[in-house]
Amino acid sequence: MSHNPDLNRCGWVPPHDELYCHYHDTEWGRPIWDDKALFSKLIQDGMQAGLAWITILRKRDNILRAFDGLDPDIIAHYTDKDRERLLADAGIIRSKLKINAAIHNAQIFIKMRDEESIDFSEYLWSYVGGKPIVNQWKSREDVPVDSAESIALSKDLKKRGFKFVGPVILYAFMQAVGMINDHEISCHVYGPYPA
Repeated sequence: MSHNPDLNRCGWVPPHDELYCHYHDTEWGRPIWDDKALFSKLIQDGMQAGLAWITILRKRDNILRAFDGLDPDIIAHYTDKDRERLLADAGIIRSKLKINAAIHNAQIFIKMRDEESIDFSEYLWSYVGGKPIVNQWKSREDVPVDSAESIALSKDLKKRGFKFVGPVILYAFMQAVGMINDHEISCHVYGPYPA
């Protein structure tokens, strides 16, 4: 992983943090359409609650390893033994609430897919009309912490029983998965991205 610290990036990216720059340049804001990849990102953003994103980024490989790739089909069947294993793993976010939420959310994901025939990707993307909202922010101070879309999605996910899906968490999620393109217009990777 090598990067150019002199490239113009969004104001939230520390220019000399290689991991952060790589994430920003190659992942953040690029549209994700895959159900399970979206679920994984939703859980990661929920784990961030109360923490800096860099904390999740630095632990992400361990989180993915410990949670079987954040595959909802596996996590949904976790037992108390799995919960104990996760709580003892110093490489992840050891929050009982967040671990239980990941398992619980996986069970709801499965229910939506198997019992209600809901395509998770179509469901999420319907909140932005099926294509990225492309904003034109000049600086990080202009970027909101939530939106009408994240508030509406949060309300519905909560109604379905999802945890750690408040409007602010969901706005960060929608930015990360490209549903909302919030790269600053001066940023070298400002979109639009190909669908």
